[in-house]
Amino acid sequence: MKNILAILLFTIFFSCTDNSTLEVYDKDQKAAEVNVKGYSKPDVIQMRLNGQPISINGTPSYTEKIETKINFVLDKGETDELAIYNNQTGAQIAKYSINYDNFNDYKNLYFFNLPGIFLKTYAVKPQVNLGKVGFEFIFPNLGEFSGSSLEGVKGVLKRENGVVLAEFDNIGKKDFTTVKIYNYFSATAPVYLELYKPGTTEPYTGSIIIKATLKQDIGANMIVLQEKLENGVLVVKGDIDVADYL
Repeated sequence: MKNILAILLFTIFFSCTDNSTLEVYDKDQKAAEVNVKGYSKPDVIQMRLNGQPISINGTPSYTEKIETKINFVLDKGETDELAIYNNQTGAQIAKYSINYDNFNDYKNLYFFNLPGIFLKTYAVKPQVNLGKVGFEFIFPNLGEFSGSSLEGVKGVLKRENGVVLAEFDNIGKKDFTTVKIYNYFSATAPVYLELYKPGTTEPYTGSIIIKATLKQDIGANMIVLQEKLENGVLVVKGDIDVADYL
């Protein structure tokens, strides 16, 4: 009887020990979910989690509108890598390092993959009535060549004669501005976007106002502004229109 009791107590002790170990192990894991909304054109892309291709609707590569949910378990002290690749060339386009502590930062993952540029954002083409022109802006590489520490700039859109068409209080790095709409007036006349420090009439960098020359298409224009150097001189270009791809 004593032997049976001893065995029973021994079994209970180690059962409790195992349960305690499992509890701690569970606390060192978290379930992660990444909601992906992306767009790629013309490139066909592939997403991989820790090197393994992610299938969407039964296919491991995709183009144009891309939407899916990725679920996986994160272990404390380890990092999972979610990466985007060009399916034709195998070149890595973007990489996200997700771990136990930062996974909330990646609950929603947005991107546009277009020729010559990758945007970590998502946008919907705005509705613009017939006979109107609408502009939205984003400035993802603000400060890359100017050295500016600003997170956004003010933009004033003008005709060649100086007439103001629209003002944008804060053109930032991460998201497109709200659309501003005006009456269409010419298929050939360019418009100019002057760039200032937010809330001022001071150039956003240097002493001379920087202007981006833009084409205006009737309907929606979703312009990506980019700092560039031309012959050592800082310029801002607005020749990528996301609306052309949507």
